[in-house]
Amino acid sequence: MVELPVAALVLALAFFALLDGWYLVRVPCAALRARLLQPRVRDLLAEQRYGSRVLPSDLDLLLHMNNARYLREADVARAAHLARCGVLGALGRLGARGVLAASCARYRRPLRLFEPFEVRTRLLGWDDRAFYLEARFVSLRDGFVCALLRSRQHVVGASPDRVVQHLCQRRVEPPDLPEDLQHWIAYNEASSQLLRAESGLRDTTKDQ
Repeated sequence: MVELPVAALVLALAFFALLDGWYLVRVPCAALRARLLQPRVRDLLAEQRYGSRVLPSDLDLLLHMNNARYLREADVARAAHLARCGVLGALGRLGARGVLAASCARYRRPLRLFEPFEVRTRLLGWDDRAFYLEARFVSLRDGFVCALLRSRQHVVGASPDRVVQHLCQRRVEPPDLPEDLQHWIAYNEASSQLLRAESGLRDTTKDQ
């Protein structure tokens, strides 16, 4: 009888030691919680909030939240956001999937140990290949926006227009993208063209 608990403990230790265990647990749990336990958000452009707190495992050598943790928390919040507004479900029903193709982060003020914060995620719009999302890290101590992340979520196996039409049961025109986001998209396209040229690939080759 002792062997079973020991084996379970060994598997759990291996899961967290050899794999990124907490990340692999948190993302699907956040999506399931948003889909099953929270009310559906019908407005695709509505902001959604995901609360969290800076833990000791999040800290860097300066005792601030590690820069990479912002990206991870944005991942978790984005999964919850897309699940709650129905985009993840629509992707599954269409046999498609979303792939993070680009992201950028702007850090304004560090989050400190045990500081509570919210990741406020919203869909900025879409084009023929991708959804564009924003995540704001807002300190719950004073409401300051500590970091701002933008992400480009490519749709593989369908198109964003088809996903939105499936959700809304009608054709929906995408909103105008903010000017600064358009500059970022142009930068990504220019970077892709340069990298393709360096690799000797034709311009018709498309990045994810």
